[in-house]
Order: sequence, then C-alpha cells, then structure tokens
Amino acid sequence: MVNMQEVRRVAKDLGLKTGGISKMKIIHSIQRREGNFDCFASAVTGECDQSMCRWREDCFSAAKKLHS
Repeated sequence: MVNMQEVRRVAKDLGLKTGGISKMKIIHSIQRREGNFDCFASAVTGECDQSMCRWREDCFSAAKKLHS
C-alpha cells in the first residue's frame, strides 16, 4: 500500500499542491496530470483494465471501503 508521504512526493514531482487534500483527490490529480483517467477507487467490482497503474492495489482497497 502506498502511504500518504509517497503520494505527496509523486504529486510534488509533478508540480501539484497537496495541502489539505485527501489521498484520493491527490491521486486523481496525479492521474489527470499523467494523462490518465482519474479513476482511483472506482473499481467497485474489483475489475480494472489499467494493469500498469501504480495505484492499482490501493485502488481496489479504497473502492471496497467506499462502496461497502
């Protein structure tokens, strides 16, 4: 699982501000900045075709928590 410090580091490297923003919203911003869909935590059924996504494992866990 990727911790918040790592998420913030990635965001900073991409020039994104992270103050007062949730992990999910920061990851969405990172995904958009990288030219990807901002789909973090949306894999409700446990299925995702983005096999190379750096957030994949966290995404499944977060989706399960949000939609249970």
